[in-house]
Amino acid sequence: MQLIDKYHRKFEYLRLSITDECNFKCNYCLPDGYQRTHQKQFLSQNEIQNLINAFAELGTSKVRITGGEPSLRKDFPNIIEQIATTDGIKKVVTTTNGFNLSKHAEHWFEAGLSAINVSIDSLDANTFNLITGKNIFHKVMEGVDACITAGFEQVKVNSVLMKGLNDNDLSTFLAWIKQQPIQLRFIELMQTDDNAEFFNRYHLSGQSIKDVLLSQQWVQKNRHANDGPAEVFFHPDYLGEIGLIMPYSKDFCDNCNRLRVSAVGRLHLCLFGEDGVDLRHLLQNSADKAELKSTILAALKEKKSSHFLDLGLTGGTPHLASIGG
Repeated sequence: MQLIDKYHRKFEYLRLSITDECNFKCNYCLPDGYQRTHQKQFLSQNEIQNLINAFAELGTSKVRITGGEPSLRKDFPNIIEQIATTDGIKKVVTTTNGFNLSKHAEHWFEAGLSAINVSIDSLDANTFNLITGKNIFHKVMEGVDACITAGFEQVKVNSVLMKGLNDNDLSTFLAWIKQQPIQLRFIELMQTDDNAEFFNRYHLSGQSIKDVLLSQQWVQKNRHANDGPAEVFFHPDYLGEIGLIMPYSKDFCDNCNRLRVSAVGRLHLCLFGEDGVDLRHLLQNSADKAELKSTILAALKEKKSSHFLDLGLTGGTPHLASIGG
């Protein structure tokens, strides 16, 4: 049994949210801060282990631990270790806002984390504060340095593109990665249930960045099977790379290779467009693994060809933190 849908897409990559809580107030995601809308407990370590065992047996080899902010869970290092030591899982990565990264990067690496994404939406401290609601830019940058020192296989920096807020930072970002072995990823702002006005005001196509890169002789890399959705570019004069995530581009979903499970145990076939399938009742006992796997496979048959964002659809996603954007 393998995770292959009716469009012949193979799913070897799981994005697992372990909390939907976040301590930042990013203006494109949680401008009013985190407000819990459910009483459910987040997945326990036992539930996570049963889930990962099933996905690994179905061919999943890469797991990204997400949130919210995953490091808000005190058992985060234990979760890293249990996933990293699961048979069949070859790569464990995470995405973090970096608020306590400088203290814990080495510990997470030792627990089995192989790569890390840090969200940094501007290299200007004032703009960073404006976007995130946190005046800790230098602390987060120290965290990035700590990741490089710790020896992570790959360090990526995520930046959400926003017209008039950080789109003028491109030259600063390029100068930064010239001597830094970092993959800088520009992500197009995406519309959710709660940000239509913000989206219409600030959305900027990643194609504009791509055109600049190509004009400066950046070269696009070939994509590997369990890579994320970014189009990645390299330049012989730079240690760093550029990744562009452009969900509104034509055929973006053709190479989809990832499924998502929320912090309360719902399987989501897409970041947008559906309410998910409840798996939690099958995560209590390892004896339910056969039914768990068959439920996942049955759900995958319903995966659509696209998220249809280009048609203006946003699905049922209230905000990106809710299922680990």
